[in-house]
Amino acid sequence: MTDLSQASKGALVLVDDDDMLRQVLSDNLIQAGYDILSFSDGEQAYAALTTNTLPIDLFILDWSMPGGSGLDLLKRLRANGFHQPALFFTSHNQILYEEAALACGAVDFIDKTRSFSILARRIEMCLQRPVPAVKLPPDVFVLGDLRLDAANHTVSWKSTTVELTFGEFRIVDLLARSSRDMGYREIYDTLRGEDFVAGEGPDGYRANVRALIKRIRQKFLRVDPEFDAIGNYPGFGYRWGKDHA
Repeated sequence: MTDLSQASKGALVLVDDDDMLRQVLSDNLIQAGYDILSFSDGEQAYAALTTNTLPIDLFILDWSMPGGSGLDLLKRLRANGFHQPALFFTSHNQILYEEAALACGAVDFIDKTRSFSILARRIEMCLQRPVPAVKLPPDVFVLGDLRLDAANHTVSWKSTTVELTFGEFRIVDLLARSSRDMGYREIYDTLRGEDFVAGEGPDGYRANVRALIKRIRQKFLRVDPEFDAIGNYPGFGYRWGKDHA
């Protein structure tokens, strides 16, 4: 696997189980001015791409690989928020494969018998195309690195799933969708119902909210040790964003 650095022409992800072809193709693309991150199968690629923040301009995928096809990998990446263009470079040149790849959102489909110069030109053409706007389902909300799916009550941060309870999801959803600071009482009422009192004294609910936010932060920090998107407003509550100065 070759680490990506700042690319002069583009950052490409190559997934192919043919070790010799993958190495030769990687070397040729590097010489052509691209940065290459290469993988021998879809599982390896998916694990690396969904647990790291990497610059990606184009996927180059083989079709038939151990553990799942390139089409399966593309479907999983699309479902996880990866919308960069994808090109299939494969020996499966029958029309039905090409139709399936294009229907799944691939932008090109090239037979491996074609020369490198043709592949290089098609890569250039793929990178020159404007990236189409992604139409999100009505239940999906995206804010920066955060993606909320209200239908399934799931959260991802930088394309990695954050395991939250239903209540924790509701709080993240509340903070992220609001453009303002949220008070302790408002956050607590979201979970327990309006005017519900818990803890000792009239302000006892504050301890519950602090503990809840701490648990949510810890879960995001497991995914991203630099997570700091839940800010504190001392004496008032929390907000989706940096701490108040």
